[in-house]
Amino acid sequence: MAEFVKLNPSEVKFLHEQNPDLVAYNVEFAEVTGGTFWKAYTPEQIAGTEPFIVRPSADGIAAMYRDLMQMYPPIDLYNPKLRKLTKELGTTWCRVSGTWATKTYYDFDGQYPGNEVPEGYLNKLTKEQWIGVLDFVKDCNLKLKVSVANCPGLHSAEEPWPSTEAEKLFSFSKAYGVPILAAEFANEPNMLEDTGFPKGYTAKHYHRDADLFAKWLKENYPECLYVGTSDTGGAPVSFGKMGKESGGVEQLARESATCDELFEGLTVPVDVFSYHYYNGLSDRLASVMPAGHWDPSEANGEDYLDTAPKFCRTYIPYRDKYAPGTEMWVTESGDAGGGGDTWASTYLDVLRTLNELGGFSALTKGVIFHNTLTASDYAYLARFVHDPRPNFFAVKLWYELMGTDVYASGEPVREGAHVYVQSYKKDASKKCYLIINNSETETTTVDVPNDGLIWVLNGKDGFKRATVMTLNGKDLVLDEEWNLPDLSGAPVAAGKHQLAPMTCTFLVV
Repeated sequence: MAEFVKLNPSEVKFLHEQNPDLVAYNVEFAEVTGGTFWKAYTPEQIAGTEPFIVRPSADGIAAMYRDLMQMYPPIDLYNPKLRKLTKELGTTWCRVSGTWATKTYYDFDGQYPGNEVPEGYLNKLTKEQWIGVLDFVKDCNLKLKVSVANCPGLHSAEEPWPSTEAEKLFSFSKAYGVPILAAEFANEPNMLEDTGFPKGYTAKHYHRDADLFAKWLKENYPECLYVGTSDTGGAPVSFGKMGKESGGVEQLARESATCDELFEGLTVPVDVFSYHYYNGLSDRLASVMPAGHWDPSEANGEDYLDTAPKFCRTYIPYRDKYAPGTEMWVTESGDAGGGGDTWASTYLDVLRTLNELGGFSALTKGVIFHNTLTASDYAYLARFVHDPRPNFFAVKLWYELMGTDVYASGEPVREGAHVYVQSYKKDASKKCYLIINNSETETTTVDVPNDGLIWVLNGKDGFKRATVMTLNGKDLVLDEEWNLPDLSGAPVAAGKHQLAPMTCTFLVV
């Protein structure tokens, strides 16, 4: 059914002030050191013309993972194109973490040459690699967030976590002039041993060690925010296709802990409440947990788009219980765990990305770290060549247009009319609306009260799985010098306007 939306910018109700760093991103630790990460999809799989098939292995999930991943060399964080495009996303947070970080040894004195790694670790970080991170963060005017090692090479489950490795990372960064300003104890601790913790690790061990880390952090680096617990679906609730009815995280881990179980034994409160969100599991992992995977035909549907706001609505009571008054940070986010779906690099995922930003922003104050900046199929920039994908331009426009004052739109979320409103970044006396028409067949009519500006996003040639997005009908691609195309809005007159199916529209009035 076609929808009608009437904009009333003078009558919207103020909700709260948003963190200006809402749009943030991850650089995987595995990128920095080099290591295994998800294999790329083929162009045909991205377009949806070739099926992606994984055949279950009699050797279990580990064997399937080997078939789905490959080795990548360390990222060149000095690449001028990467730096130029990163700066376009503005001053924000950069998280250098991931499961790889839990198992990394900081070999800053070069004790282990070549591919040698100390026993109990899976990989190592050299001083030169970490300097590359620090130079990147400094040059792009970013704020650095990390997690630290907690693996068998550092200690056993029965031995308390020692701060020796973390001290190397923190002290070197501070001395270099790029202090670490936010830190989690660990990446996805609800997975326990399967996230890289020592053998036999339990929630009680986590309480002991997370408190040791927090006390050490506050005593030695008080300027650094303590963020936690950064679990992934660890609460006893249903998250769409990642819920308990489909096995949830428990199906992927030998032992796991809930959000309650992680928080209840902690004695040092966090400065920021955090969690991880993914809409489900990617095509790569569909054969492992088929009930956790969405079909692409569902990717513009109401249930699918509501997954991110549902995560947020579910975690708010946990934040209020365990970390009242703090911000909520989504320290990993993306369309699907397992490196992204086949359509993650296409226009189709823009609807989910912008709806997540709008829905989250209307619910709470915080930051969303997209996974990732330039690794795998869900990245803002393509690996190696760093060409911007549709989501890059979508969040660039959000960054340029959306101010920090958040309002209730007065419009219920429904197919064809996901409406969010914030102040206009360049003129707080005006409002900037985001209107997502996720219907594949019906136009949405918008009654614009006065003259303004409009930005309409669509897949090239109206193809929802297009790898090129259009703005007001013009292709969003770089020129030969890596400059962004013109992102100016077009004039829009007062009156009724039609928004085509499957479009995302910013309107300033």
